[in-house]
Amino acid sequence: MSWLNRIFGSKQATIQYPPVNDFSIIGTDIHSHLIPGIDDGVATIEDSLELLRELQDLGYKKIITTPHIMSDYFRNTPEIIMNGLATVTSAARQQGINIELEAAAEYYLDEALVQMINRNEKLLTIAEKYLLFEISYVNPPDNIQNVVFDLNIQGYVPVLAHPERYPFWYGKPEIYRKLKDLGVLFQLNTNSLVGYYGPAARHCAELLIDEDMIDFIGSDMHGVRHLEALKKVPNEKYYWKLAARGVKNSLL
Repeated sequence: MSWLNRIFGSKQATIQYPPVNDFSIIGTDIHSHLIPGIDDGVATIEDSLELLRELQDLGYKKIITTPHIMSDYFRNTPEIIMNGLATVTSAARQQGINIELEAAAEYYLDEALVQMINRNEKLLTIAEKYLLFEISYVNPPDNIQNVVFDLNIQGYVPVLAHPERYPFWYGKPEIYRKLKDLGVLFQLNTNSLVGYYGPAARHCAELLIDEDMIDFIGSDMHGVRHLEALKKVPNEKYYWKLAARGVKNSLL
C-alpha cells in the first residue's frame, strides 16, 4: 500500500511517494516572478539562475513565470515579458540549466485590464487559454463577475491567483462556490501550506483543498526568501492530499 493510501485510504488515487522535498509529482510551476528587474520579483539575472537551479533540484521540470501586469506599478507588456524570458532562457542554457521555461503574466484586476478585455487585446496566458489574475488584498472587486464573463466569452479560462490570501472572503465559503460556478479556477500558493502567509491563509488553503476547489498550485516565487518555506511543503499532509486528488499542473 502506498504512503498516500495509508493516509487517505484506498479510494484515493495511488501515487508513488517521491523523495522528500520533491515536486516532480507537480511537474510544472505556473506562478513565479523570475524575470529580473520588471516587477517585485528577482532583481538580477544571477538571482534568476540561482532560483532556477533550486527549482530544478526540487523536481520541477517546467517553469511558467508570470510577471505582474499592474497599471499603477508594473506596466509590463507582452513584448517586455517575452524579451525578458528570452534573456533568462539564454542565460540558463549557458549555465547548463535544462529546466523548460515559458512565460505568461499575473494580471491585476484593475481598469487597465478591463480596457484590455474590452479592446479584445491578446493577453498572455498559460497553455494558450488559462489567464492568471489577482485582486486587491484590501477590498473585494465589485466587477469580478462581469470580468469573468467577458474573459469566458473571449475564450479564456480565468484562474484566480492565491484565493486563500484574500481575508475579506475568510469564513464565506459561498463566495468561493459562486466563483467556481462562474467558471473561475483556483491557484493555491504552495507556501500557504506551511503558514508562510499566516495561519489564516493556511487554514483557508486547507479548507479549499478539503472542498476539492484547487485546480493549480504555484510557488509564487519572488526571491530566495521563499525557498526555505518551499522546501518544507512536501512534508505537509495537505500537499499530498492535494496531489492525490490531482491538479492541472501536470497536464501543462
